Amino acid sequence: MAPQTRYARSGDLSIAYQVVGDGPFDLVLVHGWVSNIDLQWDEPHLSKFLGRLASFARLITFDKRGTGLSDRVPVNELPTLEQRMDDLRAVMDAAGSEQAALFGVSEGGALCLLFAATHPDRVRAVLTFGSYARRVWSPDYPWAPTPEKREAEYAEILATWGTGTGIETVFPSMVDNAQFREWIAGYFRGSASPAAAVALLRMNTQADIRSVLPTIRVPALVMNRIEDGDVKSDEARFIASRIPGAGLMLFPGADHVPWVGQTEEILGEIEEFLTGARLSHPGDRVLATILSTDIVESTELVARLGDQTWRDLLDRHHTMIRRELKHYQGREIDTAGDGFFAAFDGPARAIRCAKAVVDEAEGLRIEIRAGLHTGECEVLDGKLTGIAVHTAARVASAAAPGEVLVSSTVRDLVAGSGISFVERGERSLKGLPERLRLFAVQSAPQGR
Repeated sequence: MAPQTRYARSGDLSIAYQVVGDGPFDLVLVHGWVSNIDLQWDEPHLSKFLGRLASFARLITFDKRGTGLSDRVPVNELPTLEQRMDDLRAVMDAAGSEQAALFGVSEGGALCLLFAATHPDRVRAVLTFGSYARRVWSPDYPWAPTPEKREAEYAEILATWGTGTGIETVFPSMVDNAQFREWIAGYFRGSASPAAAVALLRMNTQADIRSVLPTIRVPALVMNRIEDGDVKSDEARFIASRIPGAGLMLFPGADHVPWVGQTEEILGEIEEFLTGARLSHPGDRVLATILSTDIVESTELVARLGDQTWRDLLDRHHTMIRRELKHYQGREIDTAGDGFFAAFDGPARAIRCAKAVVDEAEGLRIEIRAGLHTGECEVLDGKLTGIAVHTAARVASAAAPGEVLVSSTVRDLVAGSGISFVERGERSLKGLPERLRLFAVQSAPQGR
């Protein structure tokens, strides 16, 4: 259930806020662009993320003026960062918070950084995720959108507001989640009108906090996902390099916000930064070897075969893989189109299964590429998640048609099995912070 919504007075306006948890220090979460603090609890990923923050801190969330449950403002009178700092201070005062850590997401990061520089006595630490220092292109800040692109965004928002448009950029891991798409559309409608949403974007475009960054003297942690398509990871590097002593953490993935996608490592870093320790939390973790496969040039196959023939082929493909998984004691994690994810408690069985799948595919007149990686996975709702699953997918994407490619971790764990490899060298794989040494399976005899 959502916590009670209260109101703080900021000048003539009422600012909606909530307090949850009773941790030893206060943590103020400042959402991005638009928000609705009542509706945020209806989305399982966001609700779980907030609950985790509240497990080690007294969490305060609020809707900035012009959004959600807070008072609206005329769309021709854009709120300034100074006015929003007033709102943040008013919420802290109303919640009885003399000093707090500030956590700003996207646009909220700029507000938190400016507040930390202006009111260091009220800030114990500042964290940002997917945040920027400037929101329009310039030669010395080339990662931001051009003015022309921003104008196109304004027009698109006016035409499509509240329909779920834009999910591909901000929440790419949730594109195929129909329930999430429906929720985010309603969340946006409950956060601002189309005209207000555009007005707030225009305010963002005008903001530039680059000159403020060197004046920040509180502990700072700057975070971003490596493949974020909205705010580039280079922007996080820029911000961290300008704040004295700031930490920088880049995470795999493309989601713009921290509460969807792989969140456990992000929450762990936040907790350790603010408390000095990363405590264990409910949720089992296991070591597993992850197999990822997909059909080579599947798009071309669909076009050549036609929908019905392709569906028949895909059914035979799925049946074949599930048969081999059963034989080699693998467990299906997920399927996505023509891709398969499976887990094994032994890397040698995983390799032999992958090799069998690749060989069996020849009988279906298709080629499969496969990738394997061994690592620690988190068990959530009966499924395995985590960086190991992501890494296996990236290893598979680097494999040649008909090839089984494995990480050095897998190769090292099957010494003495009789499986032989050909080294493929070190690779930088998309979305992974470190280069991986890869090996192609040459032969995988049964037995040992």
